[in-house]
Amino acid sequence: MIRGWIVRWVLNILALILTAVLLGSNFELTFWAAIVGSVFLGIVNAFIRPILIGLTLPFNIVTLGLFTFVINGFLLWITSVTVRGFDIAGFGWAILAAIVMSIISGVISFFVDDRSFNFR
Repeated sequence: MIRGWIVRWVLNILALILTAVLLGSNFELTFWAAIVGSVFLGIVNAFIRPILIGLTLPFNIVTLGLFTFVINGFLLWITSVTVRGFDIAGFGWAILAAIVMSIISGVISFFVDDRSFNFR
């Protein structure tokens, strides 16, 4: 169980770094900020995200779930404000980073089996 958690955490750090590379100067990230930011983002996603999803449910229904990208961007922006070295140029770039992270996470989920954390 611990091994699976560590593998997923390392993959999330790599996804953050890849997103920063793809967005260039609009998302600057140091290695240590990627580590601390991934932990902070995990905590924020665990506690704040469910509340925001519940509060914005009507917007999510009307936009067919696309408003979730705005929520994810907001959580990335909160992380950038809080964690030193985790710098996103603005809220719009945070939303774009959330979209890129979602795509990268989808690709990672395709190759990593969550039940046993074995690579396909």
